Amino acid sequence: MKSKLRMPHPATMFLLLTAAVVMLSWIFDIYGLSVINPQTGEVIRVQSLLSAEGVRWLLRHVVTNFTGFAPLGMVMVAMFGVGVAEHSGFIGACIRQSQRKNPSKQMVILLVILLGIVSNVVGDAGYIILIPIAATLFQSVKLHPVAGIVTAYVSVACGFSANLFLSTLDPLLARLTQEAAATMTYYQGNVGPLCNYYFMFASTFVIAAVIYYITCKSLLPTLGEYTGSVPYDTFKSLSRKERRALIIALAIGLIYTLIIILATFSRWGILRGITGSLTRSPFIFGVLFLISFGFGLMGTIYGFASGRYRRDSDVIKGLTHPMQLLGVYFVIAFFAAQMFACFEYSHLDKCLGIMGANLLTSIEASNLVTLLLFILFTAIINLIMVSATAKWGFLSFIFVPMFAAMGISPDLTQCAFRIGDSATNAITPFLFYMPLILAYMQQYNKQANYATLFKYTWRYSVYILLAWTAFFVIWYLLKIPLGV
Repeated sequence: MKSKLRMPHPATMFLLLTAAVVMLSWIFDIYGLSVINPQTGEVIRVQSLLSAEGVRWLLRHVVTNFTGFAPLGMVMVAMFGVGVAEHSGFIGACIRQSQRKNPSKQMVILLVILLGIVSNVVGDAGYIILIPIAATLFQSVKLHPVAGIVTAYVSVACGFSANLFLSTLDPLLARLTQEAAATMTYYQGNVGPLCNYYFMFASTFVIAAVIYYITCKSLLPTLGEYTGSVPYDTFKSLSRKERRALIIALAIGLIYTLIIILATFSRWGILRGITGSLTRSPFIFGVLFLISFGFGLMGTIYGFASGRYRRDSDVIKGLTHPMQLLGVYFVIAFFAAQMFACFEYSHLDKCLGIMGANLLTSIEASNLVTLLLFILFTAIINLIMVSATAKWGFLSFIFVPMFAAMGISPDLTQCAFRIGDSATNAITPFLFYMPLILAYMQQYNKQANYATLFKYTWRYSVYILLAWTAFFVIWYLLKIPLGV
């Protein structure tokens, strides 16, 4: 009789990770582990969560750790709009209408991949909005919906730095790189948001090709045919009334989009920042709400025009439609929030990151080998510290000056960092949106857990890391400019 190792429920997994963080913080505190922050010069020491102060901190912040969990409010706001769009039948109508043109499975896969990679233009919206829609899209062409979730997830996560356009991440990283470069008296250059644009533009197609290949050759054959409770034949042709309602809803959505574009990019745009920049503007901070509101608006218009909705209480039902999914998500997110908060309080992430960085800087090698080791180091550190800006906030002050002394420009250092920082996003349990991805998967597979997701995603991370690094080496050897 074969014995199978049974992975715990995602909520239990995060509880066990929290216990592990507590124990490690206690052990490292006993041995007095500490490092110096290269950005501020202050000493960072591991704080024990089993000390008197640590226990008091945990009890004081159990509730606020949960309510302050970064993705929680974003997920709720986004799911309101998507819930109305789905409950009213708007999303289903869009998919059914697209089926009239008989889209191929390959086209659907490529569409999901490209949308996932470019979704970082609007921050983290891809994790929340695109992934459930991708499951429905895959199902509409008789592909396994979990394959849609995984494909969209790795496209958003592993392709987070690559893009065809300037993303919200570019100016943030460039500002940190410039601050680190400014500490060098001999460096007179300027690192701008477009300093890696050429390379990241080309990388979009490299990553898309890798994801497409693995999805077709490995993921889809592994998952096989979906035999769940939602049949494929629910996608019927639209009636004349539904088609008219869809046209009206899409027209309203187009008008809404034009208003947002004018309010953001025109000279009188109220959604721009005080200085006219988009970096910390109302548009960037509110983009998820704007997208959710747009979906909710089109869903509401479609619902009333198609006859699905007749009064405001029907719209409220649409708003509460995602609550069943969110109920599972809330439970997972509660334990995940405690784990993330404990990890941050203990300073384990910063101490391990800076210790690893100091070890890497002690290795003497050629410039190219050093950059390759830096990519690998970043990919490993990303498994425990996933925030790109938080990592680069202290790593840049270590590596930018050190690499500059070797003749490696700050924009090249930043580019290498972004490769390692993105490639392993899909396999780390410390990703903020991991609880949401697991909740999405459990809609179609009640037994889904982190081990299930890891089984499907590890190939993507490994192959993307190898292919992207090889592409970087070719770019470096050909001495092609990284950007503007």
